[in-house]
Amino acid sequence: MNLLNIGYKEIFLIFIILGEKSFRAKQLIKKIYNFKSNNFNLFNNLNKNTLIKIKKIIYINTLNLFKLNYSYDGTIKFIMEIDKQKIETIYIPEYNRATLCISSQIGCSLGCKFCFTGKQGFNRNLYTFEIISQILNVMKFIKIKKLHFITNIVIMGMGEPLLNFKNIVNSILIMLNKYCFNFSKRKITLSTVGIIPAINNLKKYLDIKLALSLHASNNKIRNLIIPLNIKYNIKNILKSIKNYIYKSKANKNGVTIEYIMLKNVNDKEKYAHQLAYILRNLLCKINLIPFNKFSYSKYLCSSNNKIHKFYNILLNYGFIVTIRKNRGIDINAACGQLSGKVFNRIKF
Repeated sequence: MNLLNIGYKEIFLIFIILGEKSFRAKQLIKKIYNFKSNNFNLFNNLNKNTLIKIKKIIYINTLNLFKLNYSYDGTIKFIMEIDKQKIETIYIPEYNRATLCISSQIGCSLGCKFCFTGKQGFNRNLYTFEIISQILNVMKFIKIKKLHFITNIVIMGMGEPLLNFKNIVNSILIMLNKYCFNFSKRKITLSTVGIIPAINNLKKYLDIKLALSLHASNNKIRNLIIPLNIKYNIKNILKSIKNYIYKSKANKNGVTIEYIMLKNVNDKEKYAHQLAYILRNLLCKINLIPFNKFSYSKYLCSSNNKIHKFYNILLNYGFIVTIRKNRGIDINAACGQLSGKVFNRIKF
């Protein structure tokens, strides 16, 4: 049993079954998550008999760090290997904080037209330990290099998180647990294109910040760029999101609406007015994302002039609006550019 696949309660239960005191479980977890160690022999705060018992039933396995890519702006892309396939995790430092963008799947099945990950196809979901390993590997690296510690987690890398529901929920519970990573729920953001059943189910387990990859103000355009919209349309998605953030403490300032700016596709001024109308009853802030070009993409980014006109229209309606500062463009680490390496693609 991989220790990184289970939460604190399960580890606690294992120690009880082994006849060990509960504080031993806390000692083990502290070593793993605070000191970033995965070698049982280095756990000198655990006695020899305890270690012998533990080694018989559990082990610690993390992902292999395959390659690092460095951007001129300080962004670092961590390429990690799984069964000869690759996933990508992005470390984004800023003046007083650092954000880690993690992946949830090997590839993606949704095929959004503006996203390079979708072009790679889909192989499988990441297990809990593979999601957690991304954080541990980066934390270990930045500790050695004395870089800024991670303050925020965004689940916006490769894959649709809510299509990997069980492993994502388990991983976030580990991130939140005070004996593990101890992140605040306001410091974890999950981005989704709008998997309605999963959004409805999520509130039973978690209260975290949500970001909705909306990217269009009407179903006609969204059907073209996000094929899943044919199954889950804008009206129903927004209803589900509204229900989720009701009484949510993590989303007390509103859900984030992500809107990619595609030249001559969704950037007309009338679409800004449409967007304001459909969001009029939703507590939200809007993040406009300049499109990042990738190989074989037919799309172009809207001009700065168009983006700012769109921005000002929404601002005049009273929305909080930001324009995303894309980071790591030179190493293909910006929004929509993550590719990884996917074999044995599964067709849907």
